[in-house]
This record gives sequence, structure tokens and C-alpha cells, in this order.
Amino acid sequence: MARARYQVLVIPYCIQDGNVQFCLFRRSDMGIWQFIAGGGEEDDISIIESAKREAFEEAGISKTCNFFKLDTCCSIPANCFKNAEAIWGKECFVIPEYAFAVRVESAFLQLSHEHTEYNWLTYAEAHTRLQYDSNKTALWELNRRIALGMLK
Repeated sequence: MARARYQVLVIPYCIQDGNVQFCLFRRSDMGIWQFIAGGGEEDDISIIESAKREAFEEAGISKTCNFFKLDTCCSIPANCFKNAEAIWGKECFVIPEYAFAVRVESAFLQLSHEHTEYNWLTYAEAHTRLQYDSNKTALWELNRRIALGMLK
């Protein structure tokens, strides 16, 4: 399957006894903490389907869970992706990254080879561990939406 010209970011979260926790994943290739991230594929029907596929592939999250598209969107330099010029051409300088949230009922996830571990953390703990500003912005938006009662 060919890689589509966008990226998705998925934030799993759970609420237990009124406490919100967010799941971060340690990348096996770089050792950094981030949310589920991956590229769209040309066979994906929509961007949200890409998010559901990535969440299932990387963490075993069911595609039937309630996914919510966040407003957060950023641009990632194309040179961050392996073979970007061969895939998208010389004229592709950046690709968009679309953020999603998914509420899960179980804190047990199944890791793919892309990650070595995962941790459920509070907002403050998660924000401190995250490497990328796009992840921090999406986390802030999701946390704020939950605090305002816009997501349950």
C-alpha cells in the first residue's frame, strides 16, 4: 500500500473513578514518548479510518471504540519521513498531521513492535514526557474538552 500524504495522531484516554489518564507510548526506534502516530494509506477510506487502523495496529484498540477528531492539526516537514521525496516528490515540503482522541474502557493494550512500553499518566505527567509540540497541543485540547464536559 502506498503512503498517503498525511499523518494521524491518536490519543487513547480513559476515565476511572472520575480520574482522567492518557496513554503514552515509547517508540522502539527513538526511545521517545509520544501518542500513537502513523501515516495514512491510499487504501484508507478516510482520515478517521487511518486513525482507527493505526490505533488497532499499534495498540490493539478496537475500531468500534468512539474516536473523536480534535481541532489540533500541524504540519510536519516531509524530510522527517523515510523516502519522502520518492513517495511524494520534490515539491512536497510538509504534510498535515490530524489529531484524534479515543476513549478506551480497558487500560490493557497490545503493543506492536513499534513501541517498547506504554504508560497511563495524568495530564501533567504526560505533558512532561512528550517530545513533540504537536502531541502537547493535542493533549491540551483533549484535556480541556474533557474538563469542559465536551467529551465523556
